[in-house]
Amino acid sequence: MPEKKIAIILQAGAGTHEGMARALHSLLYAKELMEQGITARLIFDGAGSEWAAKLVQPESPQEQGLARLFQGIQAQGVAYEICDYCSGAFQVKDRLKEAGVPLSGQYMNHPSIAGLVKDGFEVWIL
Repeated sequence: MPEKKIAIILQAGAGTHEGMARALHSLLYAKELMEQGITARLIFDGAGSEWAAKLVQPESPQEQGLARLFQGIQAQGVAYEICDYCSGAFQVKDRLKEAGVPLSGQYMNHPSIAGLVKDGFEVWIL
């Protein structure tokens, strides 16, 4: 039986309670999957690129809590990527570059969904 792999794409922005809930749950889902031996990968795409900036350079206490969770799942082995194009469109590219975070742009300056599928990932979008 092939290894189970899940790619969680966060597209929710940081400006609403719903966006906060989607960001939190994308991290929780990745954490639980890894704890159960399932490979998880996070992709911050669209407005979700705003969350990537908040996780690598948190400002508020809520963001700091999410950033600690994010650091913990990275330590578990959860890989992540941030859309190059969308980070510019949502005006967080400079902030991410300052933090030394690599940006992903294999397909028209966006992460490659086809590449993930070819690598055996099931794709979930939040």
